[in-house]
Amino acid sequence: MAQTDPSFTLGVEEEYLLVDPETLDLTEAPDGLMEACVEKLGEQVSPEFLQCQIEVGTGICKTVADARADLAHLRGTIKEVCTKFDVAPIAVSTHPFAKWQQQSFTDKARYRSLEKDLAGVARRMLICGMHVHIGIEDDDLRIDLANQFSYFLPHLLALSTSSPFWEGEDMGLHSYRLSVFDNMPRTGLPPTFSSYSDYNRSVQTLIDAEIIEDATKVWWDMRPSVRFPTLESRICDVVPRIDHAMAITALTQSIMAMLHDLRGKNQRWRQYERFLIEENRWRAQRYGLTGGMVDFGAGEIIPFADALQDLIELVSPQAERLGCLAEVLSARTILEDGTSSARQVATYEAAIEDGANPDDALRKVTRELVSEFSAGL
Repeated sequence: MAQTDPSFTLGVEEEYLLVDPETLDLTEAPDGLMEACVEKLGEQVSPEFLQCQIEVGTGICKTVADARADLAHLRGTIKEVCTKFDVAPIAVSTHPFAKWQQQSFTDKARYRSLEKDLAGVARRMLICGMHVHIGIEDDDLRIDLANQFSYFLPHLLALSTSSPFWEGEDMGLHSYRLSVFDNMPRTGLPPTFSSYSDYNRSVQTLIDAEIIEDATKVWWDMRPSVRFPTLESRICDVVPRIDHAMAITALTQSIMAMLHDLRGKNQRWRQYERFLIEENRWRAQRYGLTGGMVDFGAGEIIPFADALQDLIELVSPQAERLGCLAEVLSARTILEDGTSSARQVATYEAAIEDGANPDDALRKVTRELVSEFSAGL
């Protein structure tokens, strides 16, 4: 039987932090806020691990334009409800100065289990991310494309970085979120599997040993979704600006389509050793867009602008077919605007240079994040 082409449908999940509009420190969701959000958004909104977090997810979208409209509605509604409860949402992977020790867990069975199983590692999880689902209905095809897609995960991370600060300190990394998350088990780049049954056998080994209940406790940078027939990219920081989020989403969809087109020509993307891809993952985490990426074919570091241009040219035919070429091309504006991590550090340094003390400079950074949340909606 001939294999049916994937749908390449989309779903985007984002996690937000809640801050006090006056102090700009984190605040727990006030009584009634989640209920008000659920009343307006239904199952598209849910509490997260910590009481200062909230998660949203689009529906199943056919195009990037559909995903943008849905995500804009979600962000706009969250902003509207939060304003009524005198809190403000921010889309950023780490809060510039909040302390993880001062946060409270959401009282939910899954989160109580995580806290028990992971101890101090779980308690430090004051981080947020963006996940992009791509509809790939065939089980074995999902695994085959995931094996090849890993090469591009560092590129997406570099474009999304939004977590330079941790507890008021510039950590010198553009994605400190990943350093926190990598302390968890079953994280990092996904292993290479020969088939979906191979993947299932590996996960089932941990289930049978009663280490995990199901595959939702596997947190690789990319994984087959448990709930949907999708591949889920999980490597990205959540980004403050929706325009940047959509550029990353469009690249994710277009890369997947490009890899599938190669398969139709009896070709595939070269699979490099995992430790080589991990080097680019580290470079993205450490330097964002500023340190360049290793071109394994050339055997040298190239500027990220060149790597991005190569990627855009590579996937443009698929992006045009999928109707998201404009969004793919808009990834260049991230180079022009800077990632959130670069903008945050620039704002902080400018405030210090103007005479602000470190606390006030960090509040200025956070105030800009509040403003960016609804920009472009």
